[in-house]
Amino acid sequence: MNYWLMKSEPDAFSINDLKNRPNQTEHWDGVRNYQARNMMRDEMKLGDQVFFYHSNCAEPGIVGIMEVIREGYPDFLAFDPDDIHFDPKSNPEKPTWMMVDVKYVSTLSRTITLTELKQKQELSDLALVRRGNRLSIMPVSKQQWDFILSLE
Repeated sequence: MNYWLMKSEPDAFSINDLKNRPNQTEHWDGVRNYQARNMMRDEMKLGDQVFFYHSNCAEPGIVGIMEVIREGYPDFLAFDPDDIHFDPKSNPEKPTWMMVDVKYVSTLSRTITLTELKQKQELSDLALVRRGNRLSIMPVSKQQWDFILSLE
């Protein structure tokens, strides 16, 4: 099993939005970074656990857990000219962008803030706390996963 962290701005899509979806599932669309796309396409597998991270808000941090329930497949929003994530260069025959489906698992009892994560020596190698890392999807090691959960 792999572990991940996926970011979303809570004004666009929050942990509560996922929790309130039918069957508490949703496709994770709109990723427009090649490195993040490759992780979704090549590395994310059924059953992988994912931290849901609220970004670009008053208190950014890890707010919940979700699970990958469908492995990478073409992001159909790239083909919709009326969607904000439309990419005129993406071709349905050879799609550029991918997405996965996720399912709500739980909301943490509190937000584990970015500030707190940065203060923990045990997380110095966590991609999220490294300078210049702005990816919306990043791997988390099993040790990092367990340590972060211990902070709750």
